Amino acid sequence: MTTINAGEFWVANIPFTTGNSSKKRPVLILWLDGEDAVCAVVTSAQPRTVTDVLLQDWSSSGLRVASTVRLSRLDCLEKSLFLAKVGTISDTDAQQIKMIWDTYIKPKF
Repeated sequence: MTTINAGEFWVANIPFTTGNSSKKRPVLILWLDGEDAVCAVVTSAQPRTVTDVLLQDWSSSGLRVASTVRLSRLDCLEKSLFLAKVGTISDTDAQQIKMIWDTYIKPKF
């Protein structure tokens, strides 16, 4: 089996919440938990909230178009749903994501 690591971009087969179908889309692996990975959705849309991070180094990270990581859209996916590795996040973009995470993504209890 292919090794999956935090900080990598992958194309994943993400099931719809209805369970009827799925969609292939890029994700950023945030951390691994056994046979699951917690990942953030990657989109070509512009940022719309403070937890959306516009990637500066999207091209060198293997993405085809300018991309945004949506930290507000997290998925926990089985490793078997990952289809192909796209690339790895740059240090600059990783630092920006960590800063946004530490500032805005916290339990509110």
